[in-house]
Parts: sequence; structure tokens; C-alpha cells
Amino acid sequence: MTSEAKSLSGRVAFVTGASQGIGHACALRLARDGAAVAVAARNESKLEELVQQITVAGGQAAKFVLDVAEEEQIKTAFKAAISQFGKVDILVNNAGITRDQLAMRMKRADWDAVINTNLTSAHLCTQQVIGSMLRQRWGRIINITSVFGQMGQAGQANYAASKAGLIGLTMAMARELASRNITCNAVAPGFIETAMTANLGDALKQDALKMIPLGRVGTPEEIASAVAFLASDESSYITGHVLNVNGGMLMG
Repeated sequence: MTSEAKSLSGRVAFVTGASQGIGHACALRLARDGAAVAVAARNESKLEELVQQITVAGGQAAKFVLDVAEEEQIKTAFKAAISQFGKVDILVNNAGITRDQLAMRMKRADWDAVINTNLTSAHLCTQQVIGSMLRQRWGRIINITSVFGQMGQAGQANYAASKAGLIGLTMAMARELASRNITCNAVAPGFIETAMTANLGDALKQDALKMIPLGRVGTPEEIASAVAFLASDESSYITGHVLNVNGGMLMG
């Protein structure tokens, strides 16, 4: 850990989908900024590695094995985290999956899985932390949406709908909670180098690069920087906002 003053000292963050990619980077950054971090995902061994990485760097973290598609697991994990840390100040709803298929061939199960994991879980996780945030009249809810929730993507009707839904959820929660000094914002990544995008073919990646004015894909750490800003006191007058981190892929 660096020696400068930590902007999130005394705060507790809960990050879903923390075992890899953007969630992993967010957990590391929030811990670096001084927050104690509850890291949650399905993969226990990856969570253990992350907790160790944070601890070795002088931070504080604990793992909570969680499938966000299961409501009872969400309730259990948040209850355990609040019991251990006393509160949750910062929630990062990051967990997400894809089940790509053209709409005319998309199975109902693939629609439901993506909506439940990407959208419904964010609502359920948010419900679990509101009480803790209301008691101290301070909170930061940050939803990880996607550029494809803003502009659509062929073959991703379920994913685009879930991410667009997250934007609506963000704005509704911002209105509900603003009077209690709780902000709710979204970060909309563009094309980011993660395990989710690693499986895409080279031709598809080249086509994507042509759509990005900055001419490169983004990194998980660049998303984490945006999340860290929205989690801090520096963003205290921002709520109901979607922060685009996409290299110029979508403007307007």
C-alpha cells in the first residue's frame, strides 16, 4: 500500500463478480484507496488469491462465495459481510454473464439467466445494503453497465436489455436515496480486455478497434479508476449518472 492519505479509509466496499476482470481490478483499487473489501464471486480459489493479494499489500479483505443468481445466497453473503465489517458503505454491482444468440433463436433459459444475473441481482444486492447506508446517511452504489446497454449489439438482446435495465435501475435508486446522502451511479465500459472478451475472434476484435477513436481496447484498471472516483467523496454531487469509459466508442 502507498503511504499517501487513503481516500476511502474507514469505508467498507462489497464487490460482486470480484474473482476476475473488472471486479477483480475494482477490489484491488478500492483496497488500495483504503477501503476494507468484501469480495464475492462463485470461484472460491480465485477469491482466496485476491484476498491474499490485498492482505499482502497491507489492505483488508474477506471472501464471500456467492452466485448472484440465487437470492438466498445474496442474503446470506451480505448478512455475513455486515456482521464481519459492521456495515457496507460502497456497493459495486459488477457480476455479469453473457449467453449470446440471435434473438429469433435465443432460448428462454438463456434470456432468464442473463437478466437474473446481470439485472435482478443488482436490485437484490442493493436492497441488502440500503439499511446499512441509511443508518449512517452515507453510501455509494455503483452499477457496472455496458456500452452495449446504450447502443445495442446484434446477438446480445438479453445482455443489452440487462445492461440498459441497469441504467434505469441506477436512476430510480438515485432518486429514491438522494435525500439520505446516498448516491447511485453507473459506469459503462466499452471494449475492455477481460476473460469475457478474450474469447472473441481476431476479426471481431479488429472490427471493434475501428469503432474506438482512441484506437485501443481499455483495461480493467481504467474501469476501476472510474469506480474509485464514484466511490469517493470527490463525487459527492454526482448521482443518477452514467460514466462512459469507452475510448470514444459512443458519444453524445
